Amino acid sequence: MADFKDFMPKGVIPATLLGFREDYTIDEKATRNHLKHVSNVRGISAITINGHSSEIHACSEKEQQQLLDLALNEVGNKIPLINGIWADGSHQAARMARQAEAAGASCLLIFPPQPIMMMQGQQKPEMAITHFKIIANATNLPLIAFQYPNNFAYRLETLHKMIEEIPTLVAIKDWNMGHLHERHIRELQNGPRPFNVLTTNSAWLMSSLTMGANGLLSGSGSVIADLHVALFDAVREGDLKRAQLINDRIFPTAQCFYAPPETDMHNRMKTALLMLGRMPNAVVRPPLTNLSEDELTKIQKAVQDAGLSYEGANILKKAA
Repeated sequence: MADFKDFMPKGVIPATLLGFREDYTIDEKATRNHLKHVSNVRGISAITINGHSSEIHACSEKEQQQLLDLALNEVGNKIPLINGIWADGSHQAARMARQAEAAGASCLLIFPPQPIMMMQGQQKPEMAITHFKIIANATNLPLIAFQYPNNFAYRLETLHKMIEEIPTLVAIKDWNMGHLHERHIRELQNGPRPFNVLTTNSAWLMSSLTMGANGLLSGSGSVIADLHVALFDAVREGDLKRAQLINDRIFPTAQCFYAPPETDMHNRMKTALLMLGRMPNAVVRPPLTNLSEDELTKIQKAVQDAGLSYEGANILKKAA
């Protein structure tokens, strides 16, 4: 296993899916093949596991550790792995962080403590700061704060204070929109120390990237990581025409994956991988349920309209 010392999350970071068998147990072979396929995409900077895209809400701590271990075994020698920490209690999160560091993770994506933020926890900045400090005291790994949208978001002034007081907090995965997303990019990336905003606004990715985010962390990268790399590079190089052409390829999948209800976004991605021959099935764990025939038709059309194949998007041929 490689040691990616001083890893700084930036660039294109796909969040991968988790394969299940028909009895809902983890399909290690399917998951390993998926990880290998995504990790072979030239230009990505890391892979995220144990995120929303891998149905972390429906996985036990033991299963989350199982996914981390198999991911490290399969691709940990060639690319940094960012491991999600999903826990509502700070000490539980700290324990999981220690375990992830001991196993070999390169970075941690910290989900907000759900019940606290659902009950207006953002009105008490010290709660978020305490949560992250307890985790930071338990591990030397760099931390990414998952910045949820709307009423579940940490306030901007809270983020500034967290960055000031927690040296290992190095990025946010930003799900906010419009002017607040732009303020995050303008203010947080231009502070006294290095800090990156990783957009996860995959439904309008080109618009988001043109605001200047230093990276993107997205579940749709499990399907179109090569298109994400191409778009990120084109925007960084200021090549508007090329960016527009690549975005035209992304648009059908973005419209399909992120259609209402949003809770099915990763369900749709897994189905797209099945259609592309990259997954043996599209089993999801309850409370997620199977997609309708109408949904399946829309996904098939999106895959075709985007020009996707098992190998990838064949970007040079389509966007030349």
